[in-house]
Amino acid sequence: MSTPRPPEALASAALDDVPHGFFGRRGGVTTGPMASLDMGRRGQAGIGPELAENRRRVIEATLPGAMLVTLHQVHSSDCVTVAAPLDEDGRPRADALATDRPGLLLGILTADCVPVLLADPQAGVVGAAHAGWKGALAGVTDSTIDAMIALGAERGRIAAAIGPCIGRASYEVGDDFAQRFEAADAENERFFLPGRPGHRFFDIEGYVARRLSLAGIGRIDCLSEDTLAQPGRFYSYRRSCLRGEPDYGRQISVIGLKA
Repeated sequence: MSTPRPPEALASAALDDVPHGFFGRRGGVTTGPMASLDMGRRGQAGIGPELAENRRRVIEATLPGAMLVTLHQVHSSDCVTVAAPLDEDGRPRADALATDRPGLLLGILTADCVPVLLADPQAGVVGAAHAGWKGALAGVTDSTIDAMIALGAERGRIAAAIGPCIGRASYEVGDDFAQRFEAADAENERFFLPGRPGHRFFDIEGYVARRLSLAGIGRIDCLSEDTLAQPGRFYSYRRSCLRGEPDYGRQISVIGLKA
């Protein structure tokens, strides 16, 4: 019997030896159009066998024996502080997590949105944020940093890594979209390049990096991996829409603390 191929994950030097990983779509058991490391629930209340196995593989590849904690993500700016495993059927409606408890693996699901993993190893505090454009603009990364500081992290020691997300060349938006960001801060104009008439291309990775910098995070690593442009490696909501597919997969980014 052949040994299953381990899931493929990207790591960031900015997070040093803190257990973490930005996983893509390779190395799981999901079959069909969502193959193979799909972490989406597909509307199910519990965890089906494919999802359970994919979760197990992610845990074993990152922090063996840990308990994976995820959220019901709603594109908000809300961060939940976690001290114990959460009830899977009653997950909080929020978009970021923070903890100082070893053995918990914080997980954020994305499919073009920006996954952000954060750590202050000296304080023993980690965080994870799902930054879609709504949450990014509303300050989900700021909320995550604040929650980490409340647990003992220091702003100047926190490092952040931005994982695979939709790249600027793939993210065309309308002028009205860009104007929301420019209304919040005129400096945000730098993250938009001209596209077709009435459209622009949005650098959401760059925007999130600037929000982290403005919040006082000095060490920020952008992996600059475009999810839409790499169908063999990553799931992408927009790519599925462009292809007229009925659904799309979700990848996970995780971070935790060793016991």
